[in-house]
Amino acid sequence: MSAPARAGSRLGVLLAAVVCLAATGVPPAAAHPAAAPPVPRTAVLDGARLQRTKVRLDHGDPQLRRSVEELKERADNWLDQGPWTVVDKPKPAPGGDVHEYLSQAPYWWPTTAPTTDNPWGCPYVQRDGQRNPEVDTGTDRQDVEKVFDSTYDLSLAWYYTGDQRYARKAGQVLRTWFLAPATRMNPDLDHGQFIPCKYDGRAIGIIDFSQSYTSVVDAIALLGTGAPGWTRADRTAMTTWNSDFLGWLKNSAFGQEENAAANNHGTFYDMQLAALAYATGDDALARRTVLDARARRIDPQIAADGGQPQELARTRSWHYSTFDLVAYTRLAAIGGHVGVDLWRYRGPDGQSLFKAVDHLLPAATGAAAWPYPELEFHRYAASDVVHAAADAGDARARAALPRLEAPPGGDLWALRPAAEQLDSIAAG
Repeated sequence: MSAPARAGSRLGVLLAAVVCLAATGVPPAAAHPAAAPPVPRTAVLDGARLQRTKVRLDHGDPQLRRSVEELKERADNWLDQGPWTVVDKPKPAPGGDVHEYLSQAPYWWPTTAPTTDNPWGCPYVQRDGQRNPEVDTGTDRQDVEKVFDSTYDLSLAWYYTGDQRYARKAGQVLRTWFLAPATRMNPDLDHGQFIPCKYDGRAIGIIDFSQSYTSVVDAIALLGTGAPGWTRADRTAMTTWNSDFLGWLKNSAFGQEENAAANNHGTFYDMQLAALAYATGDDALARRTVLDARARRIDPQIAADGGQPQELARTRSWHYSTFDLVAYTRLAAIGGHVGVDLWRYRGPDGQSLFKAVDHLLPAATGAAAWPYPELEFHRYAASDVVHAAADAGDARARAALPRLEAPPGGDLWALRPAAEQLDSIAAG
């Protein structure tokens, strides 16, 4: 191309830019923003909402940028931790299979010093309210919580920032705990909340997973949108693991017992079952589970005034009231994917999820003291469930948002709009 021709070409580009700026008020590069990221098929999180949030972030939303910095701080903390595995606990589960998940009843204690013939120091006796420290060091309970939390934080951080370090670390954690033959966990909870020399496992141990495992389900969906290092083989293998785990939940004696539970254990069971069904492609089971929860869970568990009598009777009534609503709000989110609006269900006495959240608002906003037993009240514990109700259309909850107490580490609702238990204690 001759020099005059090159000059004419540059002049043409410049004139086109001027025309674009005059017509649109934005430079030509901004007039054609990058394509939106894929919509993840998340079970609890709203994938389309995550996509919109990502687009807002890419366009420089300052509030979201502050939230992302808090999320990145969490994710950065995981980069030099783990991975974790069920096979490295000091003593295997009853039966000797190191691949079996093991957790221990927290208030039971040994009566003798451990020996080679009696490695647990049996028999065990109950000391109600006194937590045995070996629960946190001798089993898989603490490590599995790190698996849940790290994969969620890392996958979200990758989705919003594109930083490959987060995706690769999340993949390493998942492959080590669930997939690698030498380190994988068997897809069952036969030895959850066991009591040495008394019970090899108990049905209530299922809540070790049901209270948080949906975070892993959604992390897998986030990574499935194209995360580096997360292969098709990884995706297929995790689907197989989840399908096997779902089968165990549906068909095992422990699964059936937890399904029959009348308090938060039953709610969390439904939520976990529906999430796994949706994640593995059984939308019919997910829909049926959410529909059945109306009469099976809401009607008997929530009173006409919104109180949850079985949770209010606990010594940690505030914790367990918010805890049960974490399960309900997540179940309602799954329902949204399969055409069931659980929020607007009304029981025969007017029971509803909106009423249950509204029952918490005076204490959640600091307007009144919580009038029920609570050993350790944390106002911020209700923040996520109030956010969920506000998003679902509860005007009282929406009005309460400015008066909520932010949880430790900041309010990340804008980035991960799914309720978490913000004042976590040992489940029961």
